[in-house]
Amino acid sequence: MDLTFFGLTPKIASQYRKNLYKEIHEIVFHGKGGYDWATIQEMPIWVRKFVFEEIKQFYEEQNQDPTSDKTTNVINSDGTINRPAFENISRDYQSNKRAPKYK
Repeated sequence: MDLTFFGLTPKIASQYRKNLYKEIHEIVFHGKGGYDWATIQEMPIWVRKFVFEEIKQFYEEQNQDPTSDKTTNVINSDGTINRPAFENISRDYQSNKRAPKYK
């Protein structure tokens, strides 16, 4: 007898429970010690969903393609120095470097 008016059906309830515990696990595991299981379980739903989405967004940004990063390597994959990149970094360093002031 699957009356959804009075609550969750057994099939939907098991899926809901699985999703809930998976969400709690992800927050506790990826929170790196910032959260414990009981705190997350007692947390209001809207706060838990917010925390879950923030952690998810953080790790998605961390896992972006490293080639899209704007950093340059001064050493090539074969171990030689990438001269243009090295000269640009050296020029930037020297232009920002302040000479010591002596009295």
